[in-house]
Parts: sequence; structure tokens; C-alpha cells
Amino acid sequence: MLGTGHSIAFLELAASNGAAEGNTMLYILLPLGGLLLGVVATLLYYRALKRGAESEARRLIEDAKRDAESFRVDAKLKVNEEAKQIRDDLEKERKEFNGEVKERKNRLRGKEDDLESKAKLLIKNERAIMESEKRIQAKQRRLEKQEEVLQEKIDEEDKLLQKVAKMSRSEAETRLMVRIEEETKREAGARVMKVQERLKDEVDKLTQEILTTSIQRCAVSYTSDSLVSTVDLPNDDMKGRIIGREGRNIRAIEKATGVDVIVDDTPGVIVVSCFDNVRREIARRALEKLILDGRIHPSRIEELVAQTKKEVDDDIRETGKKTLMDLHIHNVHNKIVNLLGRLKYRTSYGQNVLKHSIEVSYLSAAIAGELKLNGKLAKRCGLLHDIGKALDHELEGGHPQIGADVARRCGERKEVENSIASHHEDVPAESIYAVIAQVADAISAARPGARRETMEKYIKRLTRLEGVAQEFEGVDHAYAIQAGREVRVIVDAKKVDDENTVHVCRDIAKKIEEELSYPGEVRVTLIREKRVVDYAR
Repeated sequence: MLGTGHSIAFLELAASNGAAEGNTMLYILLPLGGLLLGVVATLLYYRALKRGAESEARRLIEDAKRDAESFRVDAKLKVNEEAKQIRDDLEKERKEFNGEVKERKNRLRGKEDDLESKAKLLIKNERAIMESEKRIQAKQRRLEKQEEVLQEKIDEEDKLLQKVAKMSRSEAETRLMVRIEEETKREAGARVMKVQERLKDEVDKLTQEILTTSIQRCAVSYTSDSLVSTVDLPNDDMKGRIIGREGRNIRAIEKATGVDVIVDDTPGVIVVSCFDNVRREIARRALEKLILDGRIHPSRIEELVAQTKKEVDDDIRETGKKTLMDLHIHNVHNKIVNLLGRLKYRTSYGQNVLKHSIEVSYLSAAIAGELKLNGKLAKRCGLLHDIGKALDHELEGGHPQIGADVARRCGERKEVENSIASHHEDVPAESIYAVIAQVADAISAARPGARRETMEKYIKRLTRLEGVAQEFEGVDHAYAIQAGREVRVIVDAKKVDDENTVHVCRDIAKKIEEELSYPGEVRVTLIREKRVVDYAR
């Protein structure tokens, strides 16, 4: 800016002087003078800036030096404090280490003293043992000499006894062994009898407590079902309508339901007969609907039978669900739910199988609870033990194997599968829950009034029970009582003594177990009586 101002003033001065000088010199000097003045002004401006920057740099350097000195002093103080703290910590650790070393030295010194005392005691004991061994060896040598002398005397006595008794040593040993065996057998029989009596009292007491507690918690009503159902008719004219023209209606009913419809002279009823209780129930309900509807012809029969089948299937499914809900059993396959519902229409010796299974379930849970076992698992095993009876008329094989196969395919546990397969002892029981299911099944089936047997089968079983007992030597009479749950055996007092009665009674019970099948258990009571009769005249 300064250079530019001088150039303008110089140009104005040159203009005022006018034409004194030539135009050429004026045009050369004016730019050179302006340029020179600009350079001079620029140098002066940068010099002033440099002096300000240098003063600012000196001030910053002095401030940095003061800050560095202050930081150095603070760092030195901090380092001194940390060094002091480290020295204190090291001194403390050194003292603790020295104390621990001193304590370990004291313990080692005590252990060394104990080892020295034990070593001295061990040396003393070794010396005593060596002296004892010497005394024992001396006694052993004396005993060997005495044994030799005794053996010589025994040989002499044996020779003398053989001369007196006129019997060899082997013969005498044989007679002695026979006598000892007889005495031991009698003594063992007496002891076994005492042990059995004591155990019987204890087992009977415990069994009564468990079974009484279990049974009193389960009371199930029983109804005896048969293989036929009756359908009430409003009048006898309805029989003709059910039969239909040339029997077409009754044939349509039998074909659609798979049952036998029996129309006889019995007034007011017709009979539906079928071994499959589900089909019989479908036929009974369908006939009741037909009688109420009044339209009885083959197409209507087929329509109502199909409708009734659906209703019965729904009832079966709901019955299975309700049973599982009442027993608080969960995670059951749908197939097993339906099979449980079908058991409602299944009977065994007149006993409803579903009610029997529910009772076995409750009894199993109660027995498991008394034995501190898993009551839920025992309840599941008891409920499903007869599940095969829902299919035994459709598949080949016994219901235990059929039920076990169904349980395995439906993902039931091994304990449940084995309980189903073994509850009639077709296969061995592999768990305590299988045994509990057997016991509960026997209790439910053997309860008075629970099941019915045919008279022929009943008499045959009692006769066979008495015959098994009479096969044994020394048995005079055998009587089956209490519906075959007990057999009274009377033996000849001359052929069977008191000690042998235990063995005979056990053998009879074992043979009954092996050869007969029966619900529950059979009690064997053996009676030995010696009568002496005399007359006073």
C-alpha cells in the first residue's frame, strides 16, 4: 500500500513538470520507482512480522519451560511416593514370609521329633515281634511233636475200636454221617419252622398294612356285563317293522353293524348279540334311534348306523381323555387314548376292563407310595396293563404281548412296556413297577364279586388243586376251600414227622406255583395230628 501511494504522488509530480523531459524517460522511471518502493515496503512489513513472531515464540518457550519444570517436580514427588509405598509393601511381605518360614520350620521340627519317636517305637515293636515269632516257632515245634504222639495214640485206638466193633473206619464214618445228616435235617426243619413263623408274622403284618392302606383308598363299583343287549320295544308290532318285508330290514341292520339281531317270542324286547361290545353298542343305539324315528328301511338304517358309529367313536375318545384327566396322566399317544375308551365296552369274566384298569392304577400308585417309589409311573403301568384287550379279538396273540407292542410303538417307557408284557408272567418282570402291577392286578381280580367263572372251570380248578396236594407221599386228604384260595392238607402222622411238615408244605406250594394258574395267591395249610384213643371200662 505504501509503495502504491508514492507511485501515484510521483506520477502527479511528473505530470506537473510537463514536457520538460521526454515521454520515453518518464515511462521507464515511473514503473521502476514504484516497483522499488513496493519492494522496500514489503521488506519492512515482513521484518515487523518476524519480530512479533520471535517475541511470541520466546514467550511460548518460557511457558513450556515453566510447565515442564512443574511437571518434573510433580512427577518426582509421585515417583518418590510410589517408591516409598513399594518399599513398605515389600517390607510387609518380607515380614510375612519370614513369619511363615519360621512357622514351617517349627512344624517340620515337630514332625521330625514325631518321626524319631515313631521310629524308636517301631524298632521296639520289631524286636518284640521277632521275640514273639521265636516263641511261636518253639510252641509250634512242641505242638507238632504232640500231634505226632496223639496221632499214634489215635491210630492205636482206631485199631482197638475196629477189633471191638468189628467195623472198618469208613463204615463207621458212613453211619456217623448218616446219623448227623438226619439230626441236622430235623434241626434245620425246626429252625426253618421257627424262622418262617417269625417272618410270616412280620410279613403278614407289613402286607396287611400296605394292602389295607392301598385298598381303602380305592373303592370301585362293579357291574357284570354279558355278550348280549336288549332293546325295549313300544309294542310287539315293532318287531315286524324291524324284520321288514322278507327280512330286508333286519338283514340291513346285521350287515351294517356286524351283530346278530334275535327276534323271538319274548314280549316287548329284541336281543342284540355280538362278541365285540363296541359293535353291539352301536347296534343298540341305532335300533333305539330307529324305533324313535319310526322310518325303518335300509337306506335310513345305513344313515343312522353311520351317525351312531361317529357318536360312539366320539364317546370312546372322550372316555379315554376323561379317564386320563381323572388319573392326572399326561403325554399319552392318541391311539392309546382311543384304546382306553374302547375298554369301556370290554369285559373279562363279567368285570368291566376299564374300571378294572382304573382300580389297578389306583392300587399301583398306593402301593408305590407306601414303598417310597414313583407313584405316577406306577399309576401309568397299572392303567395300561390290560390295554391289549381292546385289540385281542382283532390281532393274533395274547393281550399282554399285543399291549406291549402298542406301548412300544406309541413311545411308552420301558417300565410300562415290561409291566404290560409281564403282568401274566409271560415274560420276566424287569422292574419293581412290573411286580407292583402284577400285585395290583391280582388284588383287583381276586376281590370277591369282581369276576365270574363258569361252574365247570371252577370245579376243574378246585379238583386240580386238591389233586396236586394228594400226589405227595404221606398225604391222606386235601380240601380246597375259600373258592380255591386255600388248600387244607392232612398228613399221616406215622409217615410225616413234625420237622418234615415244613418241607412237605413248601414242596406242595412250589408245585402249585409251577403247574397251576390262578389269581392272587393260594394258601397251603398242612395239618399233622396224632390221636390216641383208649377206653375206660
